Amino acid sequence: MRRGSDAGSRSGAIGAGTTIVITGAASGIGRLVALGAARKCAHVVIWDRDAVAARSVSDAVHEAGGRGTVVVVDLADADAIELAAAETLMLGPVDVLINNAGVVSGRPLAELTAAQIDRTMRVNAIAPILVTRALLPAMRDAGRGRIVTVASAAGLIGVAGQTDYAASKFAAVGFMESLRAELRKERSPITTLTVTPFYIDTGMFAGATTKVPALLPILSSAAVATRILAAIDSRRSMLALPPLVRVVPALKVLPAAIADRLADALGVNEGMDGFTGREAVVEPPRARRD
Repeated sequence: MRRGSDAGSRSGAIGAGTTIVITGAASGIGRLVALGAARKCAHVVIWDRDAVAARSVSDAVHEAGGRGTVVVVDLADADAIELAAAETLMLGPVDVLINNAGVVSGRPLAELTAAQIDRTMRVNAIAPILVTRALLPAMRDAGRGRIVTVASAAGLIGVAGQTDYAASKFAAVGFMESLRAELRKERSPITTLTVTPFYIDTGMFAGATTKVPALLPILSSAAVATRILAAIDSRRSMLALPPLVRVVPALKVLPAAIADRLADALGVNEGMDGFTGREAVVEPPRARRD
């Protein structure tokens, strides 16, 4: 029997008895959200391709008061996702899924290789769809669930130096919008949350800058993780950070020339000029649970 499942899971709040799957949980925002959930005594299932880092997070989850389970998986591999989902569901139904894993190339289109573009689309756009598809039936059977995808402000507005990244995040935002519509149409108790943050100080966007920090600050990873956890509990469907990001879709109603000038005034297309990021190593696809 899953302790506290009625009190935590059915209310939508993360707590004792809640099982939460977080992709890319071995570092960055995923790690911080995992630790935040652990402090609420949740069972955190850590999906990541870095086995050593994932086990370190699992240990920290235990120390924080939660329960940690590691699933090592390459999210760029569809078969690996299916295996990871099957391993995860052996633990019982998932109450909260957070599609958090992401990669960024940070180069102009002409400098990208086909392999880089393919990897960006697989991890950022296709993986959230496949992971959700694999875990959604069990949520339906359980009559509860919360599906979260950490997209990006670049999923709302195109940015120079992010052609493949923005394309993948536009896809993620569109996926979540359509999924929300499907669930609402079938009157499902399962809810969704789309997160669209500006640059975060995790290292993934190292070197990225902002021209107007008062309006578009580089976000604190700790603060973003806290806001995500609060948004999950609040049952809201959209979390845009900082607040200015909420009005970005309104730019689309303006003539393109005016919208472009506004974006330039905010320095949107200069932010990636000094980008260095961090190199990611692609590992052989595999899936396992510890």
